[in-house]
Amino acid sequence: MGMPEARPRIASVAAAPDFDAMHFRHTLSQFATGVTVITTRASNQSIAAGAPPFIGITASSFNSVSLEPPLVLWSMATRANSLPMFRDGTHYIINVLSASQLDLCQRFATLKGDRFAGVDYRLSATGLPILSNALAWFECHNRSRYDEGDHVIFVGEVERCGVLAGDDGPLVFQGGQFTTTAPLDL
Repeated sequence: MGMPEARPRIASVAAAPDFDAMHFRHTLSQFATGVTVITTRASNQSIAAGAPPFIGITASSFNSVSLEPPLVLWSMATRANSLPMFRDGTHYIINVLSASQLDLCQRFATLKGDRFAGVDYRLSATGLPILSNALAWFECHNRSRYDEGDHVIFVGEVERCGVLAGDDGPLVFQGGQFTTTAPLDL
């Protein structure tokens, strides 16, 4: 009879990373993601101070979670100025951008002030902006939030969703560049 094979010990906590932040960021950039603009209502204090009634941010951290119940997730940096409005709000809209909406992606990622000035949108059932010509949208109840590292993970329960446009494909971010999808010739 032979001796039983030794099993490797599994640590109960993660080992320290054997890479630096730049290497990690570069490695993450190899994963292609769709691009979204997430919109919600500004806080009453912001509106009273003369700020626009809505806020929106560009995010590529969107993902599906569950079909039953219908859940999606996205994340936001803890240092983001608009974090309190998303954390405290009851609803938000996730707008999936089309390839022709690179200008909106950049506007909601960098522009200060009223990011909605001159932007075409309609209001959802909860009174939040759904961007015109987005490929798809999800109206979410702000179900739960999880503080993890330097981000907050938002889990939204989808109350309504729709497909709006469609012939120019999705806006995709990969390797530090924007692109779109094209079918492979198989």
